Amino acid sequence: MTMRDIRIIGDPVLRTPSEPVTSFDAELRTLVTDLMDTLLGAPGRAGVAAPQIGVNAQVFVYDADGHRGHMINPTLELSTELQDDDEGCLSIPGLYFPTPRALHATAHGYDQHGEPLTIAGSGFLARALQHETDHLAGRLYVDTLRGETRRRALREIRAGRFDSSRRS
Repeated sequence: MTMRDIRIIGDPVLRTPSEPVTSFDAELRTLVTDLMDTLLGAPGRAGVAAPQIGVNAQVFVYDADGHRGHMINPTLELSTELQDDDEGCLSIPGLYFPTPRALHATAHGYDQHGEPLTIAGSGFLARALQHETDHLAGRLYVDTLRGETRRRALREIRAGRFDSSRRS
């Protein structure tokens, strides 16, 4: 089992759009395994994206609402119906804010062998798919916040009010 350290806000890899995967090879399968080990190696995790472990590749793993898997080079279809629940991020540990997301999401991409893959979900699974896909675009959930919630989140981040000692 290979648990990798989680990169924390301020690390430039978290703000860099990831490169699409073009080789579905043993190196990619090792990355998927490392991501899954990192996801399952600590309780309470719903997803981990490759940039969160310092890898610039469009790959994420998820474990939400009884669904567990991985997705490579995802694209999303989102409903117009919204949900607004608290959201957090391993890269901003300990902070949670109400974050608007589409209630339903369908992710299209590929599995680690290059086979087409579609995952559809509502509620928490839809939130996880959106959150992890955002990581691949260099976005963090706090980027979606608005108004006073965004101002409060940014103040807490600037003040270091998150648990930056939690690296993995």
